[in-house]
Amino acid sequence: MKSLFAAIVVFVGFTGLAAAQAPVAVVEDVQGKVTGAEFMDYVAPGTVIKLGPAGKVVLSYMKSCWRETITGVGTVIVGAEDSMVHLSEVKAGKVQCDSSHSQLVDRQVRESAATVVRSIGDDVSMLPQVTLYGLSPVVETTGRGKLVVERLDVAGERYDVNLTAASVVRGKFYDFAKTKTSLKPGGTYVASLGSQKTVFRVDPGAEPGPTSIIGRLVRLK
Repeated sequence: MKSLFAAIVVFVGFTGLAAAQAPVAVVEDVQGKVTGAEFMDYVAPGTVIKLGPAGKVVLSYMKSCWRETITGVGTVIVGAEDSMVHLSEVKAGKVQCDSSHSQLVDRQVRESAATVVRSIGDDVSMLPQVTLYGLSPVVETTGRGKLVVERLDVAGERYDVNLTAASVVRGKFYDFAKTKTSLKPGGTYVASLGSQKTVFRVDPGAEPGPTSIIGRLVRLK
């Protein structure tokens, strides 16, 4: 079994599998000696991650909503919906996330957003593009300036954040949980920075605090 796993690692290295495919998972945490991944990396199938003594990595798969906490010396190969792990210990399970992360929303969300759309002139671009399952969004943007998060279905709720090098992680992620800022369950919001914007809906059962990142990730476009 050990030799088979080693052969797979070598095969992945020679074929460049990870470089040829789109990212499928987010690295939500890294501790100790870990090579091949850093905090908030997007990783593609075929990515090889090696853990040393006291090493730990948390991977969350965007399509399957499968979250893995991998600890101890060993090797991890990222798959399409879960990982192949050799020697390291794995604790895994499903988390709530929007597995589509697409521009389309289902009928239920469309109907719940209908009053919002009518109030802003039937602008279909203002329909929710993603559903969050955590009350404190993690907003991804490569820009700098004032990030604005404003509620659309109820007036009066707005958050202004001046993005600086000190406030963002890896140069592009701002986490509202760091300031203990929570949105309202069931609300529809728009996050904007300059010309970039994304409309999202907060699930009525969304939880507070630093929950799984894939369940509260907002990508500005």
